[in-house]
Amino acid sequence: MSKHDDHFANTFSVVIGTLVVVTLFLIALARSIGNPFEDAKIAADAVMNKQVAARTAPVGQVAVAGADNAALAIKSDDGAAPAALALPKNGEETYKAVCSACHAAGIAGAPKVGDKAAWAPRIAQGKATLYSHALNGFQGKAGMMPAKGARPDLPDDLVKETVDYIVKMNQ
Repeated sequence: MSKHDDHFANTFSVVIGTLVVVTLFLIALARSIGNPFEDAKIAADAVMNKQVAARTAPVGQVAVAGADNAALAIKSDDGAAPAALALPKNGEETYKAVCSACHAAGIAGAPKVGDKAAWAPRIAQGKATLYSHALNGFQGKAGMMPAKGARPDLPDDLVKETVDYIVKMNQ
């Protein structure tokens, strides 16, 4: 029986050895075939990660007064900063470009241009008050006026010129 046991052990060892060699060969073959696909997957993952980051980016950011807020600048996809809005040249252009958004339709309690009854008590307060409300914003009973008509890039002199233009249209 010992002869049969030795024969079994030798045959078993050869079979196990052959299976190990075949397994190693198949692993090497799979790795060599799979590498191009793995490289493509890594590249696709990078693109996918960029797309996911773009879709899950915060909607807004907070600028803190007195802090360096340069990192909050809005940039386009190519990394360039967007073009700034062109400044109107005079009070009439400013009214048409900025103020008419609310004052033409009476949005948010804004008195409509041409409604002399609505403008009379405001004009009676004096230009200094009208300038202050236009420059700094104002919260009234009927609505609110955002500072500089929500265009903080407008120079104070242009806002005052626009107030003069609106007053002239409502007298």
